[in-house]
Amino acid sequence: MIDLYTWTTPNGRKASIMLEEIGLPYTAHSIDIGKDEQFKPEFLKISPNNRIPAIVDRDNGLSLFESGAILIYLADKTGKLLARDGEARWRAIEWLMWQMGGVGPMFGQAHHFLKYNRGKAPYAEERYAAEVKRLYGVLDKQLAVHEYVAGKDYTIADVAIWPWVSRYDWHIGELKDYPNVIRWYRAVAARPAVQRGYHVPVKQPDIPMP
Repeated sequence: MIDLYTWTTPNGRKASIMLEEIGLPYTAHSIDIGKDEQFKPEFLKISPNNRIPAIVDRDNGLSLFESGAILIYLADKTGKLLARDGEARWRAIEWLMWQMGGVGPMFGQAHHFLKYNRGKAPYAEERYAAEVKRLYGVLDKQLAVHEYVAGKDYTIADVAIWPWVSRYDWHIGELKDYPNVIRWYRAVAARPAVQRGYHVPVKQPDIPMP
C-alpha cells in the first residue's frame, strides 16, 4: 500500500497517474498548496523541500519526495513502465530528466509570468514563451519518429511529460503547430488510468483537448 501526498498540479498528477497505471493500491492524501498545507510539520517530515508529491511505501516504510524519483521507484517496484536494463531503460530516464530539467521548470515559469502576472515583466514573458515553444519543438520532432516519447513503448517519460502538456492553454494557448504532440497527447489522454489519475486527489474539470 502506498500513501500518496499530492495536489492537482502537473507534478502531483505524475504520481497519481503512475499509481493508476501500475495498479498498486494507494491512499491519496490532499495537500492543498493554496492553503499552505505543504508547510505543515507532519508533511515536512516526508517532504523536507515542502513540495508535492511525496509517497510512503507501507510495505517497507520508505518515504520519497521528488516526482522523478517517485516514478522510477514505483516502476522498479512493479516492473512496469520502465525497462529493467538496456537502452530502453536509459531512453526513458533520459526523457524523464528532460522533463525534470526543462519542461517542468520552464513551463512553470511561463505559468507564473504569462498566466498569473502578464504585463509585469515583458522580458520574462518573452524569454519563457520562447523557451516553451522550443521545448514543444523538441517534443514534436521526437514524436514524429516515435509513437511514445522514449520509443515504441509507453513509459514513465510519457507519464512525466503529459500532465505538463495538459496545461498547454496556460503557457502556449494551443497546440496546432505541433501535430505530433497532439496525436500523442490525445492517445495518452484516452488511457483509463490517465483519466482516473488526473482527478486525484479531488475532481477537476474535464481534461482539456486540443
